[in-house]
Amino acid sequence: MATLVLQDVLKIYPGNVRAVEDLTLQVADGELMVLVGPSGCGKTTTLRMIAGLEPPTRGTISIDGRPINGVAPKDRNVAMVFQGHVLYPHLTVAGNMGFGLRLRRVPKPEIHRRVSKAAEVLGISELLARRPSELSGGEQQRVALGRAIVRNPKLFLFDEPLSNLEAGLRAQMRQEIRRLHARLGTTTVYVTHDQTEAMTLGQRIAVIRRGRLQQVADPATLYHRPANRFVAALIGSPAMNFLDGRMDRRDQTLVFCGGSFVLPVPAAYRPWLEPYIGQPITLGIRPEHVGSTAAEQQADAPRIPAEVEAVEALGPESYVYYTAGAHTFVSRVDAQHRFQIGDRATPAVATDHLHFFDPQTETAITWR
Repeated sequence: MATLVLQDVLKIYPGNVRAVEDLTLQVADGELMVLVGPSGCGKTTTLRMIAGLEPPTRGTISIDGRPINGVAPKDRNVAMVFQGHVLYPHLTVAGNMGFGLRLRRVPKPEIHRRVSKAAEVLGISELLARRPSELSGGEQQRVALGRAIVRNPKLFLFDEPLSNLEAGLRAQMRQEIRRLHARLGTTTVYVTHDQTEAMTLGQRIAVIRRGRLQQVADPATLYHRPANRFVAALIGSPAMNFLDGRMDRRDQTLVFCGGSFVLPVPAAYRPWLEPYIGQPITLGIRPEHVGSTAAEQQADAPRIPAEVEAVEALGPESYVYYTAGAHTFVSRVDAQHRFQIGDRATPAVATDHLHFFDPQTETAITWR
């Protein structure tokens, strides 16, 4: 296992394309860290710099306190699993898993031992004599994982390894990777654009936007205390609702004025929101905190007069889309709640779960 530190890492490609901007990140020994962000945000470039496939323009990358800038990829003792399986079709599963060891002139008995042990860990011992064409997508992915495991690396690097799999198999493989990490305890950096994958896999998650680190935290903190509007929108499905309005004071009570509706704001928010009185502000509400059973049961919960625009029935729950003046928002409700397009409704708002963002900087206005 190993610690990984990136200190002020910058990557600029020809044409002044800035892929990574002054990234500072620490991954603890044995931690599973997920890098998440939209395509082109710099997360894969970061992974390739850790692996030694790309040199940083500036900054330091260290493993166990030793800078590895300039160290050849083969000498970094890291193993990378790519998006594509890239298995050799003419080799058996055992041959594919042991190929890298043979290149390093590892003795055959040791190769056999490592391959057999990795296959046992992954539950593919009965597949060792098969060719890649005889395997399912999930089995091929396990072989790719096995090829990394047999190297006994200090660091695992995963570059969107599940993106080519269908949804059900992706969920199964996520559990496989979690189980594998729990068993091996190898320090792992995992790249994905899928926030569900990030939330279910990561012990901590680093959110990246346009090459810049936005927030690093455990999944619960990212969800309940996002640092800015970008993080709040990225984490959670359906995404957080954002309603633009103004902060005001009426009868000694702070209120959010949304044009067609007014929401009183609990006194606990006052120290952070009073500077915004008379100013534009953005209100954020998670779908489960508006119109849900919990919100409806909250005593004296304020309500938003709205019209039902669409309904998505998803079995045990439904997503109800509303319009309220110039605003649109979505609510996550229990399936027993029945709505029709065009219905007039007044969904309740759980005001103890509101988020506020500065409309200029998009940073969160912390209240607790």
